[in-house]
Order: sequence, then structure tokens, then C-alpha cells
Amino acid sequence: MRIVVVGVGGLGGLYGEMLARRGEDVTFVARGPSLEALRARGLTVRSPSLGNFTVSARATDNPEELDPPDLVLFCVKTYDLERVAEQIRPLVGPSTTVLPLLNGIDATARIGRIVGERAVLVGISYARSTRTAPATIDHMANTKIVLGEPAGGISARVEAIAGVLRRAGIDAEAHAAPELPLWEKLVAHGAFGGMTALTRLPLGPMQTCEETRAMLLDVMLEIVAVGCAHGVAIPADCIDRIMAWVHGLPPGARTSLLDDLANGRRLELDSSTAPLFKRDGRSVCRRQ
Repeated sequence: MRIVVVGVGGLGGLYGEMLARRGEDVTFVARGPSLEALRARGLTVRSPSLGNFTVSARATDNPEELDPPDLVLFCVKTYDLERVAEQIRPLVGPSTTVLPLLNGIDATARIGRIVGERAVLVGISYARSTRTAPATIDHMANTKIVLGEPAGGISARVEAIAGVLRRAGIDAEAHAAPELPLWEKLVAHGAFGGMTALTRLPLGPMQTCEETRAMLLDVMLEIVAVGCAHGVAIPADCIDRIMAWVHGLPPGARTSLLDDLANGRRLELDSSTAPLFKRDGRSVCRRQ
């Protein structure tokens, strides 16, 4: 399968290298130091579970010089979404599928408005992975991707892409109703990202404090309420499952939002999803 990976951060770098290492035809779209490093020495992933490996791969900063691929992995920060979607529009041919792997409940719709709704799937990544230097990725845990059609159901293209991902060693699941895991991830990452950034604490200390733990639960309940108001049947045990998962993480675990804040980087909070949280001009948030 011919694959173009847009963005060489923690997710794009990890998945792109895993696919390239298993023989898929992978090209990276990058810029600046990442592009220079890719061309000079290739892409390196360091992982306690996958091992340490480096692969050479084609890289460009000009999507227009590429032919439309079978698959585009769209792996950029949410605040770069529209700008990058405009840049890759020449890549999206009649048979091209775009799989978004980034934060944002409305990423599929926002990309689809630019490159065409037909081309874009729903994608959710659960990998814990970060770029520690240009073209150098440190992978901590998990490679899971859930993907599906925005309208639901399992299509042939979703099954085919999931099969390619699995052959590369990626834990890929084709989901008939991807809106559900998308919102469940928002319950977890929206609450924990926001609370660790607010308190400037990693997960362990933030949860052991009675006041911040209560506030965390309130935030999760509010996100569930928003999802339910949009007709998403979030299961009653969603929060319990998320809390059990978090309890299995190291106490010093940090979120990407906290790391960005601590290092003075731009925050994805700058990318507003406000239209999704309004109905008839009014907020659909409510307490449970």
C-alpha cells in the first residue's frame, strides 16, 4: 500500500516507521529540522516493547510533488489542522483515504470540509509516544488504533487498512460505531489533560488529592453529559473503566498537554471545537 504520513511527531513517526519497517511504501511530509534529520539519518524509534530501530524513508516538504497515495495518515497538532489539510489537498485522489490520528472530537469533519468528506475516516490512537528530537521518537506503550466510517458500519476500505496496520505490528481495530470510542477517549484525555495542566501535577499526585480528584470526576461527568446530549450512547461504566486504566499507569505519568504547557509550547486548547458544543446557540453542557 502506498502511504503518506503527514507529521513526524510521536504518532506519525511511530506508525510511519512501523509501516516502513514492514515493507510498506511510506513517504513522510515534514518540514524544518525534522525533514533535515529524516534525509540525513532516517527515522529512529526507541521503545521498551518494540525495540530500538532506524529506517530510511522518503521525505518531502512539498506534497504536490507526490502522486495521490492509497492512504494518508494525518498526524499533526490540532491547531495546524486546516493549514495542513489545505496543503495535502492535491494528495487526495479518487481512491485516497485519509485517516486522522490527532486530538479533537471534530477532526474528521474539519478535514473533510477541505479535502472532501468521502475521503476521511474516523481514527483514534491510544499510543503513548513522543518526539524527543527531530526524527527521533520515544515510544512508551501501546500502538492501538481504532478506525471506522463516520456514518458507521464496517466497509471494505476500513477492513483493508486495518489489515495493513496489523501486518505492521500495529494493534488496529475496525469499529462499526467509531463515534463511541472517540467520545470515550475525550472523556479520558479531556479530563486528565485539562486537570494535569491546571494543577501542574502528574497523574499520581493529582489523583491522591481529594479536592483535585473530585474536580476530575466532575469534569469527566460533564464531558459524558455533552456526549449524551449529542446522542452518543456512552456506557454507564465508561468512567469506571477509565479510572481503572489510569490506576495502572505510573504515578509520575504526564499528559502531552502538561508537557506542552511546562515547555512553553503552543497548546491545542487554541484550536476551538466550540461549534460542536452548541445547539440552537446554547451550550449543551449540563451537570449530572
